[in-house]
Amino acid sequence: MKFIDEATIKIYAGDGGNGVATFRREKYEPLGGPSGGDGGRGGSISIEADRNINTLVDYRYSRVFRAQRGENGRSAECYGAKGEEMLLRVPVGTVISDKASGQMLVDLSEHGQRAQMAAGGKGGLGNVHFKSSLNRAPRQCTKGDPGEELELYLELKVLADVGLLGMPNAGKSTYIRSVSAAKPKVADYPFTTLHPNLGVVRVDTERSFVIADIPGIIEGAAEGAGLGHQFLRHLQRTSLLLHLVDIAPFDEAVDPVHEAKAIVEELKKYDQALYEKPRWLILNKIDMLPDSENVVKKFVKDYGWKGPVFAISAISGIGCKELTYAIMQHIDENKQLQLEEDALKGAFKESGLINESIPSKAVEIKDL
Repeated sequence: MKFIDEATIKIYAGDGGNGVATFRREKYEPLGGPSGGDGGRGGSISIEADRNINTLVDYRYSRVFRAQRGENGRSAECYGAKGEEMLLRVPVGTVISDKASGQMLVDLSEHGQRAQMAAGGKGGLGNVHFKSSLNRAPRQCTKGDPGEELELYLELKVLADVGLLGMPNAGKSTYIRSVSAAKPKVADYPFTTLHPNLGVVRVDTERSFVIADIPGIIEGAAEGAGLGHQFLRHLQRTSLLLHLVDIAPFDEAVDPVHEAKAIVEELKKYDQALYEKPRWLILNKIDMLPDSENVVKKFVKDYGWKGPVFAISAISGIGCKELTYAIMQHIDENKQLQLEEDALKGAFKESGLINESIPSKAVEIKDL
């Protein structure tokens, strides 16, 4: 199935049913008075996150959704039936925004999370509401209110703990195949990855993390070059970025240092918050270098990198196990820090000592 990660839809909640003007005309009550009932409320439209759905492809071809209209009121003060509500299901991680204003309306990040997007119109009033001592035979009734209408922009951002970043053919797909059960396409030509791939890396029976592989980024991606810029949004939810660099390119004219710096520059242009995420440098294909240790040292020096560095071979598995355990430790430490921070905020909030948020204690690793 083709991976679809964005779509635009129009939703129309149901209109309310009209109220009616009727009078009781029973055998022994020929002048029984007004008995017109109210119209039913129109059906609302809600959207729910479902982990069994992987893409937004259903909304690429079906773009208009209308909920049922409420029924008109009836005699004998009977209300019209309420319009049936409509429920749209989307993948977990879908961000919903108003197309016209660009304002984010809801972020459906958990399975079963539901949000009402358009409310159905209220039903009209029957003439029974207008009777009084001065108006004993009212013929007034009101029409139902129209349902809400919205044009929505749906954007899927995958939920992953770790994101892979790098040029095409840096070995990202090979790495994710090596450490997880994911089987993305691998070939000896660039842009073999055309859509994001997710893999679950299991460290032991109780600990695991999710890693995301997106199409390779090239220089000029922030201006629309290549494919990766379309999927950089999927890295925004991750807590750690792995910057994979092909340290042994087949083309001798390719400078790995220049390519590494170009990727970071594109990241900065696209989103400052994404650029400031913790990022580790992963030097791949060291099995192809006769003197890999000195090559790695020279690369780090020329690049001016001050953060964590791992030298691996994704195809042979060299260094992958150590990297996996380091990632798991980083994730566990971050989770513990977050728990402590949340507990501290809760304690201060209950005591009433402070109202403002407490700065995070977590220290991010940045490209210095």
